[in-house]
Amino acid sequence: MSRLKLAFACWNYDRTRALQDGRIRPDGIDLNFLAMPVEETFFRMLRHREFDLAEMSLSSYVVSLFSEAKPFIAIPIFPSRFFRHSSIYVNAASGVREPKDLIGKRVGNPEYQMTAPVWIRGILAEHHGVPVNSVTYVSGGEEEPGRSEKLKLDLPPEIRVERIGPDQTLSSMLAKGEIDALYTARMPSSYANGDGKVKRLFEDYVPIEKRYFRDTGIFPIMHTLVIRREVYESNRWIAQSLTKAFCLAQREAYADLYQTAALKVMLPWLIAHVEETRRELGEDFWPYGFEKNRATLSTFLRYSFEQGLSKRLLQPEALFAPEALESFRI
Repeated sequence: MSRLKLAFACWNYDRTRALQDGRIRPDGIDLNFLAMPVEETFFRMLRHREFDLAEMSLSSYVVSLFSEAKPFIAIPIFPSRFFRHSSIYVNAASGVREPKDLIGKRVGNPEYQMTAPVWIRGILAEHHGVPVNSVTYVSGGEEEPGRSEKLKLDLPPEIRVERIGPDQTLSSMLAKGEIDALYTARMPSSYANGDGKVKRLFEDYVPIEKRYFRDTGIFPIMHTLVIRREVYESNRWIAQSLTKAFCLAQREAYADLYQTAALKVMLPWLIAHVEETRRELGEDFWPYGFEKNRATLSTFLRYSFEQGLSKRLLQPEALFAPEALESFRI
C-alpha cells in the first residue's frame, strides 16, 4: 500500500523534531516537513491553503469556522502554549502601573484576532477588571509596517479597532508614547533594547502566572494543528494517525528534557526547571488530546465570543475531527 504524501508547515519545535527528522513516521503517511516561522505559516495557510497540514493560530482557526467554506479541521495537538501575562508591554511614561490603568487607553495589537491578544484581553477582563470594550485597539505591523488582519472581521460596534499609518510600527509607537500599551506575542524591539522607555505591565510575571494556573488550571493554548478539509474528507483515517504520531514525538521531547547524562538543551539548570514545572503544572505539563484541554478550550471559546470574533459560542467538540477525539493508549 502506498503512503499518503502530505506537506506539513510548522516551526522547528522540540516536540515535533522526531517528525521533522523522520525518527517517527505517522502510520500510512510521508510528511514533507516545512520548517518556517509561525507568521509565514499562518499567512500562507489562511490566505492560500498552501499546505495539507499546518500549525495554526487557535484564534484564526476558530474564526475560520464561521466562514461558509470552513476550509480546515483540527486535531487536538497544541504545539504552542504560553502564559501571556509577560506579553503586556506599556510605555513607561503612560501612567499605566496596574491593569485598571489600561481603561481608556490606546492599546496596540498586531492583529485583533491574534490568539495572544485574545487571551490577554480575556484574562484582563475576567481577572483584573479591564472590560474588553474599555480601551481603543490599534492594529498594524509590530516591527515592519503594513501588516493587516489575515481574516476579515465583523466586530460589534462597541469594539473599537483603528489601523495605524502605512509607515508606522507598533513597537516604535509604543516607545514614543503614541500608544500606551501593546498586547503581542513577540517581544517588541523597543522593550528588548533595554533603554527603559517600554516596560512590562507585570515585570515579576512568573509568580503571577503560577498563581493564575493554580487558580484556573489553564496553561493557555496558542496554536493547534489543522488539516485542509478536502484532504481530511478524502482520508479521514489520517486524523487518528497524525494525532498518534504527534503524541509519540512529544513523548520523546519530554524524555529529552529530563536527560541527566548530558543536557540536550542549553540551560544550565534545566533539570531543576523541569522538576519545578512538574511540581507546579503536573507530570504532563503540556497536555495533548481533548479531555485534558476541555476547560482551557472552553475558556478560549468564551473569550472569542465575548470579544466579537465568534458569532456564537462554540463548544470544544466542534473544533476537532471526531476520529481524533477518541482516546487510545500508546
